[in-house]
Amino acid sequence: MRCLTTVLCVFLLALTARADDARLAQAYANHESDLQIRGTGVVLRVLKDDTEGSKHQRFILKLATGQTLLVAHNIDLAPRVANLKEGDTVEFYGEYEWNAKGGVIHWTHHDPAARHPHGWLKHAGKTYR
Repeated sequence: MRCLTTVLCVFLLALTARADDARLAQAYANHESDLQIRGTGVVLRVLKDDTEGSKHQRFILKLATGQTLLVAHNIDLAPRVANLKEGDTVEFYGEYEWNAKGGVIHWTHHDPAARHPHGWLKHAGKTYR
């Protein structure tokens, strides 16, 4: 029974990931922004930190659909994702903003003012809030 439960959970997670990818593709096609969403991607490129204003760790994820997203993770409010490298898988929960290159995911951290949903990143078994 436990094996069946595990298989069912993995199947449901895969369906959710596909649904989120489809929703992100739709948001990109329709130039939508301010979309709170969860997803998973593979690190395509690790970029230099943005150090103007609040510091952000930046990297590009490629989704299963081929869409790319820039992740801008505020490292003034949350820990840096440790040992991140190309080919790694990262889960995210944050806010999508449209741009011509596929979009940006930000708000991947807690909101100290509690006015925005708390986001997160998951990498190598650790959650970064």
